[in-house]
Amino acid sequence: MRLDPLDVTLLTLLQKEGRLTNAELAERAGLSPSACHRRVRALEQAGVIEGYVAMLNPEAVGRGLTVLVLVTLENQRRETMQAFETAIERLDEVMDCYLTTGAEDYLLRLMVRDARDYERVHRERLSGLPGVARLVSNIAMRKVFARTALPIALPQAVSSNRKALSGL
Repeated sequence: MRLDPLDVTLLTLLQKEGRLTNAELAERAGLSPSACHRRVRALEQAGVIEGYVAMLNPEAVGRGLTVLVLVTLENQRRETMQAFETAIERLDEVMDCYLTTGAEDYLLRLMVRDARDYERVHRERLSGLPGVARLVSNIAMRKVFARTALPIALPQAVSSNRKALSGL
């Protein structure tokens, strides 16, 4: 789906204030509420908008320590990687898992209570994952900043869908 300037406006507003009502969103974007609703639904159905969440304060819910873990597997066979990925997805402490290039195979971001909690997770859960040869842990001392909003740029040429979308 190619985005037009109205789509970018809607997405930018929703990323900043996800709890806007349709009427508020429509007003800020300069659309009628019905046209706004149709556009947002089209963005959802196209998979541009994947979902809506509430951002929680990690410390307020007892997950104040961020740990970044580099994982090296014993080998890079498809079965080994699939077994690891299936197992890592079951760990609630793991917020993100990325397959990476370079010396390590995966980068994990964990949210735990404190260093003692991470020690438990490392000992009882991470070290026993299938195919793991090595774990390198880095504890984040302080979050400098974090972004949740993606930068959105319009393509150079807006597709022929623009005319169809403008009627929404």
